[in-house]
Amino acid sequence: MATSKAKSPKAKSSAKPKAKTLPAREKVKVEDTWDLDSLFKSDDEWEAAFEKWKKLIPKFEKFRGTLADGPKQLAACLKFDEEFDRVGERLGTYAFLKSTEDQASSNYQRMKGRQQHAGSEASQAASFIRPEILAIPAKKMKEYMASKELAHYRLVLERIQRYKPHTLSDGEERLLAMQSEMSDASNRIFRQLNDADLKFGMVKDESGDEIELSHSSFSALLHSSNREVRKTAFHQYYDVFAAHQNTLAATLGGSVQRDVYYAKARGYTSARAAALFPDNVPMSVYDNLIEEVHRRLPALYRYFDLRQRKMKLKKIHQYDTYVPILSDLDQTRNWKQGVEAVMSSLTPLGDEYCSVLEKGLTTARWCDRYPNRGKQSGAFSCGSFDGEPYILMNYQPTVLDHVFTLAHEAGHSMHSYYSSKTQPFIYYDYVIFVAEVASTFNEQLLSRKLMDDAKTKEERAYLINRDIDAIRGTIIRQTMFAEFEKLIHESAEAGEPLTVDAFQKIYGDLLSLYFGPDFAIDDELKLECFRIPHFYRAFYVYKYATGLSAAIALSERVLNGGKQELNDYLSFLKGGCSKDPLDLLKDAGVDMTTPAPVAAALDRFEALVKELDELL
Repeated sequence: MATSKAKSPKAKSSAKPKAKTLPAREKVKVEDTWDLDSLFKSDDEWEAAFEKWKKLIPKFEKFRGTLADGPKQLAACLKFDEEFDRVGERLGTYAFLKSTEDQASSNYQRMKGRQQHAGSEASQAASFIRPEILAIPAKKMKEYMASKELAHYRLVLERIQRYKPHTLSDGEERLLAMQSEMSDASNRIFRQLNDADLKFGMVKDESGDEIELSHSSFSALLHSSNREVRKTAFHQYYDVFAAHQNTLAATLGGSVQRDVYYAKARGYTSARAAALFPDNVPMSVYDNLIEEVHRRLPALYRYFDLRQRKMKLKKIHQYDTYVPILSDLDQTRNWKQGVEAVMSSLTPLGDEYCSVLEKGLTTARWCDRYPNRGKQSGAFSCGSFDGEPYILMNYQPTVLDHVFTLAHEAGHSMHSYYSSKTQPFIYYDYVIFVAEVASTFNEQLLSRKLMDDAKTKEERAYLINRDIDAIRGTIIRQTMFAEFEKLIHESAEAGEPLTVDAFQKIYGDLLSLYFGPDFAIDDELKLECFRIPHFYRAFYVYKYATGLSAAIALSERVLNGGKQELNDYLSFLKGGCSKDPLDLLKDAGVDMTTPAPVAAALDRFEALVKELDELL
């Protein structure tokens, strides 16, 4: 539920402040929720489609042992598999979105679980496809791929060939497929604990009103201008994680062990190598990112020193790093104003882009806007081939970052929109490596627009401060996360036990490195490693850092270029997964195989810190 800084006349009296709690899902206004009709108009319609889909699973068997019979037979199998996956995606997207509305809803958790279970059965039934394709002799496969029957699937087959060293026998692949639901247990346990079971109590905000402390309100409270509010929220929030640290450590440890197991089973040199393999991203891209950020950490320390001086703090703590230095500057925007700000900033992307997105954020109801009890925390965009590209938000009008989050998720959604309209199903689903470019590109345009429109020196300083923190949070902080993932997986691979103490020692050392010698690190901050959802889906976060680095370069190219530069970028959005991600980015105008884009982004960080110091 959105809250406002403004007090009503009653709030000024001596009456006890009214507690603000999150509404139940059924109490949320329809216009503030997403409209899932593009997927299914009702649960009953979903159920009918699900039952029909399940009955298709046994039909995979008719293709078993026949894929070497000729290109026509192979094409028929791939077509059936493609059509099956397309329906499954639609079913899975609806079930997932409904489950996020209220994590405590057993009905939608069951719906999602049933779809995942059927998907696991289908994976087992189809597990012969890749081994059979890879068993076809190279000369014969070359002839097949030159045939007209397989023209549509040529890139799919080329990509399958890459996996030959890491593909097991038919029986072994079947066993691995049977483990899919079990292997996701760590992620499911964390989600249920984090989003449904953990309760953080009530805290008072800067107006003296009691509000329910949750994942979404925690973010708002860390932006409070009242330091006591920030400090209280921080300690109260992490006290809950401290009470469950052993469970969380076991859950995170199980997730790491899963990654290590699958990498070993498939013959990869490490879990990290296995994670980078699908995108065809060399390990040097990951390592270059960490090395370049390490080299620039003194600039980050200077920024913390600047923040401490300007905020007149004796010691700077982590809960002092989210509130704007100019904390008395009003940046409150309701939903309508937030949408208007985003749309105004995106005009360089053209009329079609803007008209489609504006409709999606307003009348077409792509977005589920506000927090409610049990709703999944954070924000995401969930695009699918046959449905609208939906957005989950937990929008707080008093948090400027939520306007940027909206621009970010809108970038993902428009990427999905263009890719699904341009590419066939098997080539529309872009990988995360490029997805984080489209999202942070939009954030860059919003930042530049708001800075250009600033009416006072204070307002510009406020926005520069925000831009600095965006680079710090997306490039530097996510690189710290990426380094943590690298280290904990290397520990597991070396046979080191992943205990509560082990996790906190690794994370604590990184906190000391990334925050610097003059930063006050609370003991509770080491518990942060247990609450980051991405750690339960490892080797994802580095793509935020590379994504923003590429986005800064591409946004400069579009803003300073002409029609060709814009068309290059829009072609990138339409590319889906029709090329490897590094090649898609090269076509758009940035080469991520070199450290140059990361270095340029950190150059911008240093320049912004210098300008902010001068303005203040």
